[in-house]
Amino acid sequence: MATKAAVKDKDVKTAEWMYEVIRRPIVTEKSANGSANNQVTFEVSNSATKPQIKAAVEALFGVKVKGVNTLIQKGKTKIFKGTRAFRGDKKKAVVRLEPGQTIDVGTNA
Repeated sequence: MATKAAVKDKDVKTAEWMYEVIRRPIVTEKSANGSANNQVTFEVSNSATKPQIKAAVEALFGVKVKGVNTLIQKGKTKIFKGTRAFRGDKKKAVVRLEPGQTIDVGTNA
């Protein structure tokens, strides 16, 4: 027998998991051009799978997802004031939405 508290905890864990999968939207000129084709670009967790990304976007933004493409951008070595540092790898997800669906990722300035 499930209590309301147990059900509420399950919903909270699901929401937290989804926020860990979708880290932030990527707002660049190239990703803005994708909005003409109903595409939105997100930085996601390196261990996230396409079904997880699809479920998280549909639940968090309330839209229908048509498809998800992912890519891993390899990190590179940078030198700042004579100190070498290595940028970590990033995983990006290009999410294609169903026709008529939109997500506003613009900045509020």
